[in-house]
Amino acid sequence: MNRGDNAEIPGYSTAERDRRWRLTREFMQREGLDALLVFGEHEDAGPAPFAFDTWFTNARAGTTVVFTRDGDPLSLLPMEMFWRDYLEGIRRGDIPWITPDNIRVSRDSAAIAETLTALGLSTATIGVVGLEPYPPWHPEGLVPYRQWNTILDTFPDAEFVPVARPLSRLIMPLSSEEIAVVRRAGSIGDAMVAAMVATAAAGVSESEVYAAGMAAGYARGTTPAAMHLYSGPAPLARAVPPWSYRPQAPRVLADGDVVSAEVFANLGGRHTQHQATITVGEPHPDLLRAAEVARATYDAGLRSLRPGRTFGDVVAAMREVLDPAGGWEFGPSVHALNPAIALSGFPADAGQWIPGAEAYPPEPDHPTIGADLELVPGMTFAMEPNYVFGRHLAYLGGTVIVGDPDPIELNPYTAQILRARGDNSALSA
Repeated sequence: MNRGDNAEIPGYSTAERDRRWRLTREFMQREGLDALLVFGEHEDAGPAPFAFDTWFTNARAGTTVVFTRDGDPLSLLPMEMFWRDYLEGIRRGDIPWITPDNIRVSRDSAAIAETLTALGLSTATIGVVGLEPYPPWHPEGLVPYRQWNTILDTFPDAEFVPVARPLSRLIMPLSSEEIAVVRRAGSIGDAMVAAMVATAAAGVSESEVYAAGMAAGYARGTTPAAMHLYSGPAPLARAVPPWSYRPQAPRVLADGDVVSAEVFANLGGRHTQHQATITVGEPHPDLLRAAEVARATYDAGLRSLRPGRTFGDVVAAMREVLDPAGGWEFGPSVHALNPAIALSGFPADAGQWIPGAEAYPPEPDHPTIGADLELVPGMTFAMEPNYVFGRHLAYLGGTVIVGDPDPIELNPYTAQILRARGDNSALSA
């Protein structure tokens, strides 16, 4: 990478700030809200973070935002280090979206109560972001019980309304500035996977492959979330590698292995995902068969991803390929990004095909979430079809933007099987 690569990173203007705040005020007016109370997840949350706060602040994740219909947003920070970052940014020429008079240096229940009281919201109707389910990490909301119970006790005459779902649909269609950021994130993700392909080979530790991918992201000016990676002759798992959470040696790759990875790139609060299936040596015939199904599913999803249709229409089009294929689906094949508010369903009995699965609790049904979401230009989706024959899992795909009318495919590179090191060209699938 040359030095000019980082110089091409797009940013957000004050016009983008004004657009977001205008949309928010219109939303509050339309929903009959006097204010919004937005909880954000801490900045080290990893993939699919609950980081609605950054949409308002263009700053570090992990804050709580209070936004009245007639004022500018206030940012309640977890510690003073956050406002020191603001000062350092100003010294470097940044234009902060949140001014010093709109910053508070605590976000516990007492600080929230003090802020709401000072703004005259003791009897207001307040929309809350953080109470509703946000799969998979927050099945019953983000806000801690004690904190929320204290707020309810303090404001018995206020009405608190969960609004994460309608607000999500408001912010999901990206602006031209945000699309430029997503495009850049997508190119970073491709570079991460390319570095992994170039590193993987028989005799190489899977941790070296992991490190090569993450380093490519860091070198391009972002801090990717920890990728999911498994390797082996036929890995059937999707998670951070086991040596990241318990003391054990990483695997050493062998001829005939597969590196199966889910790579996360992010920039400016906008995220892309990349599904990488990298073969070391000749791929197993069942893997190639599975890749054919996954690729046909990907193409069906692309054809259906059009403005005016629904997310459910896309899922149905993909299921037409998956259901009769004769193998089984490992997990969801498509989900929304920025934010992740829609997720395709898949059969409840899929896991029964894994040897030894009978010893574990049966899987519940996996219905589609957000099937009624109408597609609008600027929405982003992780198109990640996957399929298994025997024990051989093909996981393909990347990030796609709803265009007008055609979808914008950011990552055709990972929508196919990739060969490690000796032959870095993709296999036809």
